[in-house]
Amino acid sequence: MEQRFLGNSGLRVPVLSMGTATFGGKGDFFGAVGNTGPKEARRLVDICFDHGVSLFDTADVYSDGLAEEVLGHALQGRRDKALICTKCAARVGDGPNDVGASRFHILRSVDAALKRLRTDYIDIFALHGFDGLTPIEETLTTFDALIRGGKIRYVGCSNFSAWQLMKSLGIADRWNLPRYMVNQAYYSLVGRDFEWELMPLGFDQKVATMVWSPLGWGRLTGKVRRDRPLPEGSRLHKTDAPSVPDDYLYRVVDVLDDIAAETGKTLPQVAINWLLSRPTVATVIVGARNHEQLTANFGAVGWALSPDQIARLNEASHRPAPYPIWHQENLAERNPASSWTL
Repeated sequence: MEQRFLGNSGLRVPVLSMGTATFGGKGDFFGAVGNTGPKEARRLVDICFDHGVSLFDTADVYSDGLAEEVLGHALQGRRDKALICTKCAARVGDGPNDVGASRFHILRSVDAALKRLRTDYIDIFALHGFDGLTPIEETLTTFDALIRGGKIRYVGCSNFSAWQLMKSLGIADRWNLPRYMVNQAYYSLVGRDFEWELMPLGFDQKVATMVWSPLGWGRLTGKVRRDRPLPEGSRLHKTDAPSVPDDYLYRVVDVLDDIAAETGKTLPQVAINWLLSRPTVATVIVGARNHEQLTANFGAVGWALSPDQIARLNEASHRPAPYPIWHQENLAERNPASSWTL
């Protein structure tokens, strides 16, 4: 399994990582995603280790903390082989401080996560979203104390706007506080908004990308087709996924079909391989409800799309950029990042 550096750090991570949103299955949303229990989770972790996948992503909000508990159980006795990324900031209770990036909430969240994960440190701790009501200095000084205390090792963010991430990095540099080394972001062949602002920022500031939902909420599995009803077990029936125009989706799927036939790979493997060719991407989070799905994902690595195949996928998935991105393309010779959305 190829390893890449996590942003401007010395930590290397596998290009595929395993997501645990399918662990637990508590509540309507996560119940629709999956309901993997401790026994099956341990089997999935075994398979990951066998294939060189050592990074596991989770969050306190996944099944109300049950996903962290299941992961902690699955890693028992071999914590030293794994890298764990978990997150906080989303609301986890009814109290006024059960949300956000305050010192109070972060400290309580880290301690609770350590207990659920059955560990004494977290490799990567990320904010699940931006908190505009808490001073960034408060958040970053809290992370600094946690790093110095050995409870966390690296920090990241998720679902930030570009200005929110850049402002955080600027404050970190000014006060010599921990920098976000990774940005966990939604990115796929049918969700390329990430390229307009966040990808150029990550390239410039050496912030790695950890991709979530690489198959666009299951739209790129090959099961969603024109003139067919949505598969009965699709998570699109119950989850609040971003909308994708049908004609756009089917155009992308048609090209994926062609390239899958050319390479002897599946549609998901081609879609994930395309992501791994993109700037700033360090690792792609793959999820699985069972060991067959998980093993199939590993076929996305160990080979490369040709330049022509990448160009065809870029063309099929291209969407007009918003202002000022489209105008910056007129000065592409001075803005190399402008070509990434083409």
